[in-house]
Formats: sequence, structure tokens, C-alpha cells
Amino acid sequence: MSNYSVSLVGPAPWGFRLQGGKDFNMPLTISSLKDGGKASQANVRIGDVVLSIDGISAHGMTHLEAQNKIKGCTGSLNMTLQRASATPKPEPVAVQK
Repeated sequence: MSNYSVSLVGPAPWGFRLQGGKDFNMPLTISSLKDGGKASQANVRIGDVVLSIDGISAHGMTHLEAQNKIKGCTGSLNMTLQRASATPKPEPVAVQK
């Protein structure tokens, strides 16, 4: 997995939704993208993990803290993301007794 930075310029909406956070015991990840939105145009992908928001580490942020940090970015939104794995996860195998 590789890390990359993205800078979304202009006012919100940014064109993505988040899921996860410390309160959900999972990393903050991009859960959906608006077609033609700023995030989509910047090649953000569903499943990418948010590492930092506007220079502040997202590790340990609750979902609401991350949302508020993003809402506080007015002229541009800068994030560091970790690219989601391109390899599909294997399907679970049923165990017979």
C-alpha cells in the first residue's frame, strides 16, 4: 500500500463520505464518492484510509472529530491517504462439520 497526498481546492462540498474512526474501532476510510466531485477528480478511491487531515494525524480521531476537522477547512482540504489494496480479499471458506 502506498501513501499519497491530495489537495482539494475551493469550498465544500468535497465529494466524499467517511466511515470508521476511533469510536468504531476501525480506521477512517473513504466510503463513497460523488461522481465528478472534487475527491473523485483527484483520484481518491473508495477504501482509501485517511492518515491526516490538514496536517493533523487522523489516527485516534473519532468519526465526529474527523468530520468537524474537514468542515473547518474552508479554502482547501489537504489530506494524506493510504491507497486501498488493489488485490481482492479472498472469499471466506465454509467449514463443514
